[in-house]
Amino acid sequence: MTSQGPILQISDVSLVFGGVRALSDVSFSVQPGELFSIIGPNGAGKTSMLNCVSGRYTPTSGTVSFKGQDVTGLKPNDRAELGIGRTFQNLALFGHMNVLDNIMVGRHHLLKNNVFNGPLYWFGGAQKEELEHRRFCEDVIDFLEISHIRKATAGTLSYGLRKRVELARAVALRPDLILLDEPMAGMNLEEKEDMARFIIDLNEEWGMTVVMIEHDMGVVMDISNRVMVLDFGRKIAEGLPDEVMANKHVKKAYLGEEDDDTDDDEQVA
Repeated sequence: MTSQGPILQISDVSLVFGGVRALSDVSFSVQPGELFSIIGPNGAGKTSMLNCVSGRYTPTSGTVSFKGQDVTGLKPNDRAELGIGRTFQNLALFGHMNVLDNIMVGRHHLLKNNVFNGPLYWFGGAQKEELEHRRFCEDVIDFLEISHIRKATAGTLSYGLRKRVELARAVALRPDLILLDEPMAGMNLEEKEDMARFIIDLNEEWGMTVVMIEHDMGVVMDISNRVMVLDFGRKIAEGLPDEVMANKHVKKAYLGEEDDDTDDDEQVA
């Protein structure tokens, strides 16, 4: 990790849908090279926070900054061009397309050729450009060990493999910041171990900063640099994994434990 300042800065973000307050004055920052996890009970506002970062939602108040730039009002595609990629809790693959084509979709915003110069495909740079993008996608396929299904129709794959293809499409963007929404949900132990290894390698070898929502506390404790906890849309703790899991507010949110006293009920920060 570097000391050049946060890659992601969330400042007093609130999100209200009608009379429902999904997020309340949440602030945190993520440093370049971190693997940062967001945890909390169901309905805590975790996915709402990722949606505010990726641009699917616009906060009711507060700001989202990426690499020092205020991106609060930018659309998802504009944020993707700046280097923010994400996966979804509910798979968003094109089920009728094969795996390679799904992954190529993740590169579409990087294509410089368009409908106006498309007819010059064979004489201009479009053919070369497509080959370069395809080569990168093949590198992603090799990295995620899905070469054997590269031509398979995405909708016919098992859930675990579709989750891996979804990750591949996000990685194909080659983002500086990748947002992972429950990347291991619904997986068996072996699939979780593989996914955890891929995420660590993306972080350490590919240099991607990771913000991850995950319910498996074993995974969170093992691979996260820092952890933030949301409960009913509010941040109740943030810090090193061991510190956060020892926090009384966190224990109460997850286990329903009552505080023995109020002397040391301060948030970890």
